[in-house]
Amino acid sequence: MLSQQDLQQIAVKGISEEQINRQLEEFKTGFPFLKLEAAAAIGKGIVSPETEERQNYVNAWNEYKSEGHKIVKFVPASGAASRMFKDMFSFVNADYDVPTTDFEKQYFLNLTKFAFYDALDNKCQELYGKNITSLLADAKYKAIASAMLNAEGLNYGQLPKGMLLFHKYPEGARTPMEEHLVEGALYAASAGEANVHFTVSHEHMQMFEQRVAEKKDMYAEKYGVKYNISFSEQKPSTDTVAANPDNTPFRNDDGSLLFRPGGHGALIENLNEIEADVIFIKNIDNVVPDRLKPETVEYKQLIAGVLVTLQKRAFDYLRLLNSGEYNHDKLEEIIRFVQQDLCCRKPDIKQLEDAELVIYLKKKLHRPMRVCGVVKNVGEPGGGPFLTYNQDGTISLQILESSQIDKSNEEYMRMFTEGTHFNPVDLVCAVRDFEGKPFYLPDFVDKTTGFISSKSKNGRELKALELPGLWNGAMSDWNTVFVEVPLGTFNPVKTVNDLLREQHQ
Repeated sequence: MLSQQDLQQIAVKGISEEQINRQLEEFKTGFPFLKLEAAAAIGKGIVSPETEERQNYVNAWNEYKSEGHKIVKFVPASGAASRMFKDMFSFVNADYDVPTTDFEKQYFLNLTKFAFYDALDNKCQELYGKNITSLLADAKYKAIASAMLNAEGLNYGQLPKGMLLFHKYPEGARTPMEEHLVEGALYAASAGEANVHFTVSHEHMQMFEQRVAEKKDMYAEKYGVKYNISFSEQKPSTDTVAANPDNTPFRNDDGSLLFRPGGHGALIENLNEIEADVIFIKNIDNVVPDRLKPETVEYKQLIAGVLVTLQKRAFDYLRLLNSGEYNHDKLEEIIRFVQQDLCCRKPDIKQLEDAELVIYLKKKLHRPMRVCGVVKNVGEPGGGPFLTYNQDGTISLQILESSQIDKSNEEYMRMFTEGTHFNPVDLVCAVRDFEGKPFYLPDFVDKTTGFISSKSKNGRELKALELPGLWNGAMSDWNTVFVEVPLGTFNPVKTVNDLLREQHQ
C-alpha cells in the first residue's frame, strides 16, 4: 500500500512504516469506549480540603520549594487564535454591514474595554487615516473588524493566543505569555529561579522568542527572580496520517500522504524531555489580571502541596517494599493508601497472595503522579473527572472527553451530563521515581484512547486521527488525584468577547 515515495516521506518525519500501518488499522477498527464506574464527586474521588488542611498543603509546598527541587511551568501555547474570532470573521464576510447578531453588538458596544483597543485604534489611523471613534460615526464597522483580524492590521485572526493583548494595566497591556511569566514567579520559583516552558508552533517560534526577550527582564526585576524560559515544537514524528472515508490513505494532489498534527496528546513527547522534579501544566488562555491572582496562586500551591505530600508517602512505601522489611499489617496499610488516597482499586485484590500483592503494589506506586484541580461544572465544553476501568481491570481516576464515552449507553450519558465537576486543565505532575530517575512518560500512555474525527481538505472529506489527549489517555497509567478548586481559578478565553468578562477586565 505504501510506495517508495511514501516511505521516504515518512522517514523524513521520523515515523516508521509500522506506525503508519497501525494508524490505518485504527481507522478501520476505531477506538473502544471506556468502561465507566461513576462520575467522580466530592468524597468519591475528589478531595475538598478544609481551611486548616489547605494551609498545611501550602506550607508543604513552600517547604518542598526551599529544598531546591527543580520546578517547571509547562504551557501548551501552539494554537492559533483563529477560533476566538470565528464570529468576527463571519461578520466581515456577511452580506450586511452593521452589527446584527448579539455577539457583534456586544463586541462593538464594548470596544474600548478590550486591552488591544489602543493598538487597534493606532492601526486604524495608520490604515484609514481615521481613529475608531470616527470610523464608528461613519458606520465603518467592517473596517474596524478587518483591522483587528487581517495581516495588514493587528493580524489577530492568525496570531497565537499567547501573543494577543488580554489585560489592561497602567504600564501597558499584557499578553497571556506575560501573565504566565508572572505566575511562574509567584508559585513555581525555587532558589530564586523561575523555569517556564512554552510549546509553540514552528511559524510562531521567532515571535515568541522575540517577545519574551523584550519582556522577561522587566518581570525578573519586578518579582526578584531569574527566568529560564525555553520553547519546543510539536515533533513531526507525532503527526498522524489522514485517511479517506474508505480507510485508505488520503493523498494530496501531488500524490503525497497527508499528515495532520496529532493533537495535544503529541505533547507527552515534549513533556518527557523536560528536566524537572515537578511540572505545572496550564493552558495559555487561562490567565487573570494581577488583582485576581492571589486565589490562583494559593490553589496552585495547594495542589502542589497535595502532590508532594502523596509522593513522599508513595516513595516511603516503595522503599519499604523494596527492603522486604514489612509484615502483613504494613501491606494492609499500603493497600489503604493506594485505594483511598490514590483512588486506585483492584476489585479482586483479596485473592492475591502476599508475594503477588507486593508486585501489584510496587507497580501501582512506581508511576508518575499528577494532582488535577477540578472546578464545579457550569456547562463549559470539555472533559470531566471519572472513575473508569483500566486495561488491567483496576479502577482509577481519569479525565475523559465526551468522545471517549459511548453515547448509546444511557447510564454513561447520565453520568457525563450530571457530573458535578469539570476539568479545567490545571495539573501539577511529579515525573521522577523514588531514586530521582525520570520516568519515560510514553510508557504510561493508553494507546487505545485516541479518537477519530471527520475533517475535509479542498472540499474532500477525510478522517483524522488524534493521539490520546495529553491529560486524557496520555496520562492514563499515572497515579491521579482530583482536588476541588474555586471557579475563580478557571477563566478560559474561547471567543474574543470572553475578554469582556469581569475576570478579564
